[in-house]
Amino acid sequence: MLGHSWESDRWSRRSMLKQTGLGFAALGLSSLLRQTGDANAAEANLPAASLQSGKLPHFPGQAKRVVHFFFNGGASHVDTFDPKPMLKKYEGKTLPETLTTERKTGSAFPSPFKFSRYGESGLEISELFAKTAQHADDIAVIRSMHTQVPNHEPSLMMMNCGDSVLSRPSVGSWVLYGLGSENENLPGFIAMCPNGLPIKDSENWQSGFLPGAYQGTYIDPKHQEIERLIENIRSQHATTKIQRRQLDFLQALNAEHQAARDDDRLEARIQSYELAFRMQMEAAEAFDINREPANIRQMYGEGVHGRQTLIARRLLERGVRYVQLWHGAGQPWDHHAQIEPSHRKQAGEVDQPIAALIADLKQRGMLEDTLVIWGGEFGRTPTVELSGDGKAQAGRDHNPYGFSICLAGGGIRGGTTYGATDDFGFKAVDNRVSVHDLHATILHLLGFDHEKLTYRYAGRDFRLTDVHGRVLRDLVV
Repeated sequence: MLGHSWESDRWSRRSMLKQTGLGFAALGLSSLLRQTGDANAAEANLPAASLQSGKLPHFPGQAKRVVHFFFNGGASHVDTFDPKPMLKKYEGKTLPETLTTERKTGSAFPSPFKFSRYGESGLEISELFAKTAQHADDIAVIRSMHTQVPNHEPSLMMMNCGDSVLSRPSVGSWVLYGLGSENENLPGFIAMCPNGLPIKDSENWQSGFLPGAYQGTYIDPKHQEIERLIENIRSQHATTKIQRRQLDFLQALNAEHQAARDDDRLEARIQSYELAFRMQMEAAEAFDINREPANIRQMYGEGVHGRQTLIARRLLERGVRYVQLWHGAGQPWDHHAQIEPSHRKQAGEVDQPIAALIADLKQRGMLEDTLVIWGGEFGRTPTVELSGDGKAQAGRDHNPYGFSICLAGGGIRGGTTYGATDDFGFKAVDNRVSVHDLHATILHLLGFDHEKLTYRYAGRDFRLTDVHGRVLRDLVV
């Protein structure tokens, strides 16, 4: 019989959880509800039933799900997707116009990589992404991106959360908030980052002031055994039947606790326990790429990035809304020196997985409603970076004034470029695109008016794009 005696300090709900076999339920709190700052205070205002149920967008969207390859550190646009032959003409010379950079740079530094035209569209792409380039007619390159500051931390927050200063919900959290989840047994938003966390850690996939159930669930794909890949996936102390009984008991205590306090934050936590329990049934199967045919595994390639990309496809086809795949967390694309061997190595790890994902989604009929995105938080300078003693280091400094982002599938007009940087790639000059514009376009492809997808917090209706953003309609089919 349940009574108020269970509310005593003698055995708190936390103590009971620790002493039972519900070890996996802890994942529901640690991964699904991990917050930063004082954001927990905002978990009210949303019925728990809507956390997992599918919801209707503002209008029929062409995309249903998103996979985002994040090139942590800032890949060089002039070495990948924005060819600048004028740099060769000015090699060793000062450019006619330069901008203030974080570090001292010198003369023009032409790309050491060859660009070629691919597909019927003739899209120009560097040899670094020769495999991805085989899908040129499916790819749109925004060559006129710009952001606010030349530092990693604020630029990561801007690209991932729409604000470089304040703690705001991430893009994946907004997408999950808007669409809900198609699979009640898996998290709707998953971030995979090999070998630890990137700069700004879990803030990159935070739910901010949105309810905690919209937080991204972090997975370290360096592990291959399911028990290590997903911590506490199986209880070592209780069978599934016993865990179900324990969870029912815990939920009854939570329900009584909530009824006396009228606090919707508890309802979000109750949902997280249920999700954590249900994941035991499906997560092991979803993350097991050995269930894939050998030719598919070979297509994605060996190594952690091929593996996590194949896992991403399996998650997407099981209803996960937003998957973010990090590249360069341990060894970022932040090549201030020796960019030729360093960028070649970085691109070599991710070129095949991106190409494989596009091909795989296409053959499964999923590319048309899956939006694929890749790029970093900013670009790099077309001028060579100088060391403290003024010597050229064959690398490039951070460049927030102009860079490239690539998209494919999900209603994107393939085989196109949008906007342009100047003749040297220093700054965006034609059809300049802010990060807010990119986010507005992503939401549009998913069926949302970015001005109407809002959440009331602290007396104000917030949105991903704040008070900015325009949809890049020329990129939409």
